[in-house]
Amino acid sequence: MSILEVKHIEKHFGATQVLNDISFTLEEGQAISIIGSSGSGKTTLLRCLNFLEKPDGGSISVRGETLFDAADPKTQLESEIRKKRLHFGLVFQNFNLFPQYTALQNVTLARELLSKERGGETKEQIETAGRELLAQMGLADRAGHYPHQLSGGQQQRVAIARALALHPDILCFDEPTSALDPELTGEVLRVIRNLAEQKTTMIIVTHEMAFARDVADQVIFMDGGVIVEQGDPHQVIDHPREERTRQFLSHYAEN
Repeated sequence: MSILEVKHIEKHFGATQVLNDISFTLEEGQAISIIGSSGSGKTTLLRCLNFLEKPDGGSISVRGETLFDAADPKTQLESEIRKKRLHFGLVFQNFNLFPQYTALQNVTLARELLSKERGGETKEQIETAGRELLAQMGLADRAGHYPHQLSGGQQQRVAIARALALHPDILCFDEPTSALDPELTGEVLRVIRNLAEQKTTMIIVTHEMAFARDVADQVIFMDGGVIVEQGDPHQVIDHPREERTRQFLSHYAEN
């Protein structure tokens, strides 16, 4: 069974249709890379999956459970939305760390709040797990540093640790290197590559074409709010079948 099933997702902003009949599945332990030009709907799709936006049509299921169905009002209750977000971890373009908290506090805060609501973990257990995640990101010696004391690449790695802290079913990245200087991009891509090797289930919106081809199990090319082409990464990126995909990739190569 697929861990994620997205069926016929639609999204409008006013009269503008931003997502049109988006459907795909994701198997556990696999990674999907989503590529496309700015305005193609990639970020809106991630926001819909994380319930930061409400789709106007379609359904989203995780592990066979329907989390959202536009035809079923019971799946759209605000009281349930926060629980549904726990299925997904989202790493933003611009880190979105809390400046008043240390790296370790940024990683552990949400888990501490959840533990207060539900019980089951002590503060010491959560802190130990947070330190282990920072060590996994190569930041064991930065636990007590505040965001302004960290490079952009280090901040993004803290953000990845924070997303992993709640054990999401699916980890989502929205252009994780777009706010980084070129010399810092590699360190974040290495972390994501390691996660892929560990079979972390991921959706990666990226403009790094070689990375998308080498790390993902499948690639989706979006344009104008629709999926133009999807399939094996080497086929889509190296030998695209659709003319629009070829145009996008040739333009990308020129730049």
